Amino acid sequence: MELLTPGTGLIIWQTFVFVLLVFLLAKVAWKPILSALKERETSIQESLDTAEKARQEIAVLKADNENLLKQAREERDKMLRDARDASNRMKEEAQLAAKKSAEKIIEDARIAIGIEKQAALKEIKIQVANFSLEIAEKLLRENLSNDKAQKELVQRYITDLKVN
Repeated sequence: MELLTPGTGLIIWQTFVFVLLVFLLAKVAWKPILSALKERETSIQESLDTAEKARQEIAVLKADNENLLKQAREERDKMLRDARDASNRMKEEAQLAAKKSAEKIIEDARIAIGIEKQAALKEIKIQVANFSLEIAEKLLRENLSNDKAQKELVQRYITDLKVN
C-alpha cells in the first residue's frame, strides 16, 4: 500500500515545486496571458461596439433612404399633377382660342354675306329699274308713235283717274 500513499517528503517537494511553479507562472506567464486575454476581450468588445454603431448607422441611413424615396415619390407625383394641370389648361386655352377664332370667322362671314347680299340686292334693283325704263321707253315709242295712239292713251289715263 505504500505505493498508493505518497511519502511526506514527496508531498513537501511537490508542494514546494507547485508553489514555485505558481510563483514563476504568476511572475512570467500570467501577466502576459491575462493581458492577452484582456486585450482580446477589449478588441471583441470594440468590435461589438463598432458593429452596433454600424447597425445603428445603417438603420439611420435606411430611414433617410426611405424619407428620400418618399420625398422623391411625392415630388414626382406633384410634378405629374402640375404637368397634367398645365396640359389641361393649355388644352382649354387652345379650345377657347379656337372657339373665339371660329366665332370671329363666322361673324366676319355673316357681315361679308350681309354686305354681299345688300350689294346684290342693290344691283338687282338697278337692273330692274334699267329694264323697267327700257321697257317703258320701248312701249312709249311704239304706243306714242302716232297722234291717234297718243290721244287714246291720254283719254284712257283721264278716265282711270276719274274712276279712282
